[in-house]
Amino acid sequence: MLRRALSVVSLSLLLAACATSLAPGAASTLQGDAAHPGQAQGWVDTRLYFGLGPADQPGQGISEASWRDFLDQQVTPRFPDGLSVLDVYGQWQGKQETRPERLHSKLLVIDYPDTPENRSKIEAIRAAWKQRTGDQSVLRVTQPADVSF
Repeated sequence: MLRRALSVVSLSLLLAACATSLAPGAASTLQGDAAHPGQAQGWVDTRLYFGLGPADQPGQGISEASWRDFLDQQVTPRFPDGLSVLDVYGQWQGKQETRPERLHSKLLVIDYPDTPENRSKIEAIRAAWKQRTGDQSVLRVTQPADVSF
């Protein structure tokens, strides 16, 4: 019985040691790439929400081809090192609306060093979308990020 208890305790300690070695940022998988550092500080995660058109009328609004064109022309040149795009469903209620509008949307996720230049790039992307579509807004959510590649 004592041997069994010691085995369980030993196994538990071994598993705990493994878990602590997998802490965020403890071991990077990529080395020697300045754009994708093994460990980075001072980075942020920005999420931009782009409304493409009514969710219940897929033929209206911005097409996938038009979205990819915007991505290729306005986003990728500013952040060529990587980004993510997700299809999302959202709601928006404008100032003059009596109820929320349901929208097919794109969520753009970009992680980058938090510099004035990069913040300006984000704002340029938002402005380009509003100019292109006539939308009132592009929601931006930015948070500090613990980054490791």
